[in-house]
Amino acid sequence: MKYLYLSLVIFIISCDTQVKETKQNDILYNYDIEKRITELGIELTRQKLPSGLKIKLATRSNNLIYLSGNGPIAANGDKTVGKIPKDLTTEQGYEAARLTAINHLSVLKDEIGDLNKVVRIVKVFGIVNTDATYEDHPKVINGYSDLMIEVFGERGQHARSAVGMTSLPWNLACEIETIVEIRD
Repeated sequence: MKYLYLSLVIFIISCDTQVKETKQNDILYNYDIEKRITELGIELTRQKLPSGLKIKLATRSNNLIYLSGNGPIAANGDKTVGKIPKDLTTEQGYEAARLTAINHLSVLKDEIGDLNKVVRIVKVFGIVNTDATYEDHPKVINGYSDLMIEVFGERGQHARSAVGMTSLPWNLACEIETIVEIRD
């Protein structure tokens, strides 16, 4: 009987510990992501596809969201265009990549509803509009990466590629695609 009682006590303690761990694991952040975005002075705006494209801005597969290539297009439609460093400085390219990150946050918000569901930014593929001699692609795409880390903390750190192309759609300064892990 003592062993039965002891087994029952251990079982109850074990269950209670598992419930507490589950509740702690349900909270991904010790702050509200959307409040953080507001504090950073970022306004998310509804993104729309350019006419003639028959793709989706985001596609979900299980707990992964694949964000289509997006570029530095402001809410009013103004585009950051040109080759780096010929038409734009590396710093201007950085700001273009940051704007692209804001656009992706907007798409992600539309897709999942609550950005606090983001488990992590998994992979970023950044493309810089440049000539064959430019070598600072990572400095440009840092504009994207830095913002994701500002918003999501360590969960914003990601695997990444930063490459150059001699042309991009609409002569945009950069184009970036991303994979994001979420939870329901």
